[in-house]
Amino acid sequence: MDHLNLSEAEWRRRLSPEQYHVLREAGTERAFAGRYDGNKADGIYRCAGCANPLFDSDDKFDSGSGWPSFTRPIAAEAVTEHGDTSHGMTRVEVRCAKCDGHQGHVFPDGPPPAGLRYCINSVSLDFRPREA
Repeated sequence: MDHLNLSEAEWRRRLSPEQYHVLREAGTERAFAGRYDGNKADGIYRCAGCANPLFDSDDKFDSGSGWPSFTRPIAAEAVTEHGDTSHGMTRVEVRCAKCDGHQGHVFPDGPPPAGLRYCINSVSLDFRPREA
């Protein structure tokens, strides 16, 4: 996969202030405030920074956490995972593999069979309905 390298000035021009905060500064949107938490439409969730396909709606579930949750990425190479010890917690951060944009975190408390919950910020995603 080709990696997208932009300057911080280019990222600021491309993204809204909220998107920049989440994608480039590893921020988090408020729980239950994101536009995709309750989205039940059929389609693909792409990175809001670079349009890389990240998650399929078939793998989305209601975790009750207030953020869109998925059981897995659309492909193993779509995301990268990194240790995160910020805010006094030990977590696994999820980033877009193409632009390195922060998406959220993955937790080991999801449904079977994998038992994973990819807890993702709506603002870091762009949903596109599946074409018929």
